[in-house]
Amino acid sequence: MEVLLHHGLVVFGQRIAWAELIGQLCALAVVFLADRRTLWTWPVQVGATVLLFAVYSSAHLGGLATRQVVIFAISVYGWWAWTRRRDPVYGVVVRRASGAERVAMGAAMLLGTVGVAWLLTALDASWAPWPDAWIFVGTLVAFAAQGMGLVEFWLVWLAVDAVGVPLQIASGLWFSAAIYVVFAALVIMGWRHWTRTAADARAAAVAVTG
Repeated sequence: MEVLLHHGLVVFGQRIAWAELIGQLCALAVVFLADRRTLWTWPVQVGATVLLFAVYSSAHLGGLATRQVVIFAISVYGWWAWTRRRDPVYGVVVRRASGAERVAMGAAMLLGTVGVAWLLTALDASWAPWPDAWIFVGTLVAFAAQGMGLVEFWLVWLAVDAVGVPLQIASGLWFSAAIYVVFAALVIMGWRHWTRTAADARAAAVAVTG
């Protein structure tokens, strides 16, 4: 891992460690895979978490580093959940969140951010505790919702990106910031695809039961 952290490429005067390059490309690939609802989404995500944990630890971003550990655990859950929610026609079953689920997601984002920011500040684990905490909590909420097949998980990712891009730039992680911008465009595309799929699946279910 030390080799991947201390060696890499220089692009436009900015050094990009191999660990950051490969980890962010894997994270970007996860968006394509999730959009297509393939089980490969999760093992690729596991690989990304290992590499990005090392990258964020070396950049003294405690929230982002710890986030990778939790993502690893959620990825295992998501892998298991998607194997149990498969439809022969539509693949992994996706749906819109209920009103209660949306409220729960919003509350988790707000309360979780406050709690994690306080913890990061108390432990002196991040130079930017509030945005670090927002990204940390938002990522967990997004992956949990993704594992449940909720269309809204894409919108949570947009909220994460809105904070993630300036934080990555301020941290000197220019390649990661660029990936986040591309990531946002792909998230919008994925949200549209999942919304259509959820609508089609719902219409088919109504037709069968009706």
